[in-house]
Amino acid sequence: MKTLFIILLIYIAFKYLARLFAPFLMKKMAEKMQQKAEQQFGGKKTQPIVKEGETIIDKNPQKNQQSSNDVGEYVDFEEVD
Repeated sequence: MKTLFIILLIYIAFKYLARLFAPFLMKKMAEKMQQKAEQQFGGKKTQPIVKEGETIIDKNPQKNQQSSNDVGEYVDFEEVD
């Protein structure tokens, strides 16, 4: 009877401690996984803070583009009955 009581007490203590420390352990595991992923894929890429309504253009358009009227061949389609 004493052995059964000890086993039950250990089970309840383990269950209580698991609920107490599980969030902390999960947070640490998630941080480790995030660090591994950052190392594997080149680290953090932070985006600059942009105010609402502000527009940012990453690259300038090419200025030497010339429009050509000779874009393609004109095809005249006819209806087939």
